[in-house]
Amino acid sequence: MPTCRRGPKFLLVSGVSAMAALDSLSLFTGLGLSEQKARETLKNTALSAQLREAATQAQQTLGSTIDKATGTLLYGLASRLRDTRRLSFLVSYIASKKIHTEPQLSAALEYVRSHPLDPIDTVDFEQECGVGVIVTPEQIEEAVEAAINRHQPQLLVERYHFNMGLLMGEARAVLKWADGKMIKNEVDMQVLHLLGPKLEADLEKKPKVAKARLEETDRRTAKDVMENGETADQTLSLMEQLRGEALKFHKPGENYKTPGYVVTPRTMSLLKQHLEITGGQVRTRFPPEPNGILHIGHAKAINFNFGYAKANNGICFLRFDDTNPEKEEAKFFSAICDMVAWLGMDWTKPRRAGGYTPYKVTYASDYFDQLYAWAVELIRRGLAYVCHQRVEELKGHNTLPSPWRDRPTEESLLLFEAMRKGKFSEGEATLRMKLVMEDGKMDPVAYRVKYIPHHRTGDKWCIYPTYDYTHCLCDSIEHITHSLCTKEFQARRSSYFWLCNALDIYCPVQWEYGRLNLHYAVVSKRKILQLVATGAVRDWDDPRLFTLTALRRRGFPPEAINSFCARVGVTVAQTTMEPHLLEACVRDVLNDTAPRAMAVLESLRVIITNFPAAKSLDIQVPNFPADETKGFHQVPFAPIVFIERTDFKEEPEPGFKRLAWGQPVGLRHTGYVIELQRVVKGPSGSVESLEVTCRRADAGEKPKAFIHWVSQPLMCEVRLYERLFRHKNPEDPTEVPGGFLSDLNLASLHVVEAALVDCSVALARPFDKFQFERLGYFSVDPDSRQGKLVFNRTVTLKEDPGKV
Repeated sequence: MPTCRRGPKFLLVSGVSAMAALDSLSLFTGLGLSEQKARETLKNTALSAQLREAATQAQQTLGSTIDKATGTLLYGLASRLRDTRRLSFLVSYIASKKIHTEPQLSAALEYVRSHPLDPIDTVDFEQECGVGVIVTPEQIEEAVEAAINRHQPQLLVERYHFNMGLLMGEARAVLKWADGKMIKNEVDMQVLHLLGPKLEADLEKKPKVAKARLEETDRRTAKDVMENGETADQTLSLMEQLRGEALKFHKPGENYKTPGYVVTPRTMSLLKQHLEITGGQVRTRFPPEPNGILHIGHAKAINFNFGYAKANNGICFLRFDDTNPEKEEAKFFSAICDMVAWLGMDWTKPRRAGGYTPYKVTYASDYFDQLYAWAVELIRRGLAYVCHQRVEELKGHNTLPSPWRDRPTEESLLLFEAMRKGKFSEGEATLRMKLVMEDGKMDPVAYRVKYIPHHRTGDKWCIYPTYDYTHCLCDSIEHITHSLCTKEFQARRSSYFWLCNALDIYCPVQWEYGRLNLHYAVVSKRKILQLVATGAVRDWDDPRLFTLTALRRRGFPPEAINSFCARVGVTVAQTTMEPHLLEACVRDVLNDTAPRAMAVLESLRVIITNFPAAKSLDIQVPNFPADETKGFHQVPFAPIVFIERTDFKEEPEPGFKRLAWGQPVGLRHTGYVIELQRVVKGPSGSVESLEVTCRRADAGEKPKAFIHWVSQPLMCEVRLYERLFRHKNPEDPTEVPGGFLSDLNLASLHVVEAALVDCSVALARPFDKFQFERLGYFSVDPDSRQGKLVFNRTVTLKEDPGKV
């Protein structure tokens, strides 16, 4: 009977819930969701409530009917927005069609994530989200045509088996706010025009590739994503990945939940002590060896370690792994600090809320006394011993067992003390740990003898710990929660856990991720030293290298490198990227930050015979032509100007649109058009100068082209760079049998010693960046001196397969 009494009320509530569910189901399918997707959404209470609210607000502007494209954006907003306070603000932009593409939505979500405080600067917001930017069909046609031209030989061979996503991705890299469907349609049309209808062979399926290992398929690599036409905005942002939405990391204090973590009887009490010390805070560290300059792969590690701490309101240590004084130099310490700070992790400034500021700069040598004490404790516990096998006997994985492995504990203690007091020569004795590593290597060395003064401890020590011994113990001392390292350290994971547990101290968790490499590059310290020694490059900061100092010297903005690392993302598999993808990030940043100037690399003198004034005119040139609110600079316009020699031809080929007989051109920013009257040649027959007349641009037919120019210019040196290596993989003996030094591109540097630049850059300082109109982005090199600026070309305006 009690059941019967509850029945009517239960049915009433169920009926109301059912009706509400049907209403929501109808609302969601009206947005373009399939019925199955709509039902799945209803199961997620928070998502369905947010989507219902977004749709209801949009209907106030659009009426009861919402088109599928808008509905898709509303669903994307509801499923990805974390700060519900911003829902109405973003819905208003979607409903008014100001935000109408997926890249715009991703940019908007990223903007509100990074600007949590009120009020939102709507002008800045709209600029960052491409509101009002119109991408014309002509621009899409040109971008797709350029991409197809770059890959035409491969297209003609592979035909419809070619990865068309690559073409779409390259077009989108040029046109950030373009509609993806329009790009796809243009690609389909132009490919059809090039290849014709599909043949029978085109319809055959490509043979399946053998199934890859799980670790390489658990997530798509960033290269896959970017080459299949998806923008970084369509993938998870770096912050989203590092908050654990893509990486299933353990929470602080829950180390034991990690697969493979070794639990001992003391684990839980040690984790409890750890939480009392850290307060449950996420702690990471970036641990470079100070024996070389950081490279592009380190940039990923820096972003990962500092980024994961930032995303989880934690802290990150910059810890120097200074355990080998033989290879460490002061210049490397300072260069590493400079580069970490340059990328935005600057500990010399006050810590910003949510900033990338290192919590503390530490050194492995800070802990030498503690590390030595723990080594003694290992011996006492019978877990380490002094060995006299020679270095060559210890190399490799199939080494002979040490005949001293079972020597008495007291004997090893005395011998280890003798090692510390300098009673053994280098290589005569080592301290080894009693364990077998994951890769089968037996009894790794913990301490070795080196009679080399240390940069911080001087002559105090003549024995130094190894990485295998030091790293996990330093992590334990600093109570690191997530020890993030690249895949080659996976074989050390067993020794990492073993050593902490052997000493009964807090044991962090080691997580491995894939390294970041680039084609057409080497980043090995040993190989860069060879390049320097042979004179192939000037030093570690030669702009043709991919060290961070080299990229800075070349003019790559740190924001672009960080953006590239975010686009690469965090993957398990090793990632090797094309340099042009990094270049695209550089262009994105410099397009908005590098003021325009005019420069002429190979000059041709032009005399205007009817110059419209008695003296030179002052021309106002916008720093950013697309946004004149960013100001102007002034350049002189005199009767004698200089143009690029390639902008003139006496006998032009078909399609040539610049200066020629009967073909006038405009001079950018002046409002004047020049027309050829006379060609002056030297004794050898080469063109020395031109005589022209000018008229107002609005006084006649519009010219076919407007060219850049300089007048009363500064002379400067310009360095133009191409790839240092000719093959994609210069270290691969199957691709380059003669070794990477045989693969050098002898034309990788072209110096223009007498280039001309307008006087607006006269006060430029090293690392200042400009866009030289029609030529590319350039950065002032530190070699500049008073009266002679030196510029490095950072990147061209558009992707050039021969440049990096």
